[in-house]
Amino acid sequence: MKVAIAGKGGVGKTTIVALLAREAAANERRVLAIDADPDANLATTLGFPDPVAPLANDEELVAQRTGSGGFVRLNPTVDDIPDRYTVEQNGIRLIVLGGVRGGGGGCACPANVLLRSLLAHLLLRERDVVLVDMEAGIEHLGRGTVEEVDALLLVVESDRKTLQTAGRSVSLAREIGIERILAVANKIRDDEDVARVRGGLPEGVDLIGSLPYDDELRIAARSGRIPAEKKLPSVSALYRELDALCRQ
Repeated sequence: MKVAIAGKGGVGKTTIVALLAREAAANERRVLAIDADPDANLATTLGFPDPVAPLANDEELVAQRTGSGGFVRLNPTVDDIPDRYTVEQNGIRLIVLGGVRGGGGGCACPANVLLRSLLAHLLLRERDVVLVDMEAGIEHLGRGTVEEVDALLLVVESDRKTLQTAGRSVSLAREIGIERILAVANKIRDDEDVARVRGGLPEGVDLIGSLPYDDELRIAARSGRIPAEKKLPSVSALYRELDALCRQ
């Protein structure tokens, strides 16, 4: 199962990635969580004790693999990188890609070339559960970094803005050939919220789950870390549905 999780900033995608990773580990699956958001918070959310250095911050490695002097090597060697940058805790392996620091970073810059190649390598190499926490919005899709995923999971709320972002994400995902596009509704308070999400999704995008608004998660967000004992039946149901769909 290889799933990229996307959505507008603030919808809770990093929290959902962390909860799904814990659910997969509890089901004795080999789990790799990839933080592909330049504003990387997945390590904190999962409760890793030490800061995890983003790969993109290793300027020496980026220059070594992609070239220098104005010439960018578009297919850098990356097969030895994962073992050097992957950390593990409670059955979850994590690699933090990071992103380009500062404005003006486009898809041709050396750091993005390396990250894109590494992400493609990880998606091809791994044989079990891979969860990719993408940056807020649709930028990674625009760079075409997730062609190898089994599914794109859009995290949406019931408000119009997150549904608009979902619509743009779907258009770009289809342009790069992602065929299975799914959605999960988050921070749901009542049936009306679910109906608004269902009615606002683009045609052909299935709503496969809904997660209720949870005050404990809101309070946990203050420290950044989800309590290790936190379990949600709705997350278990979402994981089972994703797993079944990706096996088809």
